[in-house]
Amino acid sequence: MKIKVCGMRNSENIQEVIKLSPDYLGFIFYNKSKRHITGFPEIIIPNSIKKVGVVVNESIETIRRYIKNYDLDAIQLHGNESVAFCEKLQRNQGENTFEIFKAFSIDEHFDFEKTKDYEPFCELFIFDTKGKGYGGTGLKYDWNLLKKYKGETPFLLSGGIGPNDAASIKKFNNRQCIGVDLNSGFEDAPGLKNKEKLQSFLNELKN
Repeated sequence: MKIKVCGMRNSENIQEVIKLSPDYLGFIFYNKSKRHITGFPEIIIPNSIKKVGVVVNESIETIRRYIKNYDLDAIQLHGNESVAFCEKLQRNQGENTFEIFKAFSIDEHFDFEKTKDYEPFCELFIFDTKGKGYGGTGLKYDWNLLKKYKGETPFLLSGGIGPNDAASIKKFNNRQCIGVDLNSGFEDAPGLKNKEKLQSFLNELKN
């Protein structure tokens, strides 16, 4: 199961989380987020860990600048980005190629059919909890809603996951779910992850 730890911004904290060997580290470039990163940490992140930039309704030019300046491996689109935008982004990557992740806000009214048109242009989906604004809510939605997803693009389970959810995640059965996206449920403060909580959760998840 792949692990993405999102909302990283503190150099020392990033170094601690790196020791846990997550698959992805997420860096939020949305300036209305409490975890907005203003200056990229000058630390070495192993190639085995993919760096994901999280953006909300940014231009393709801005995204390409983030990719180049911060050597990102993937971009996570967490706003109202259209299928046409994703297609254009994929076709205009330039010399710095990257993966495209698309986040969707899930509630009982979400139409999973809309994800089909995104599939040719996205390597991964993020199914997060629907809130009033953009970004994480710290709340869970009913994971049973994901039974309606019949697509082929893999996804990360996201939204309000905390240290006590490992057993529930292990029981969750969906062929396209390849991992989890972790954030506020493992924090001591916005952007500061609790290494011990993460370590305990990962140990339980993998055993």
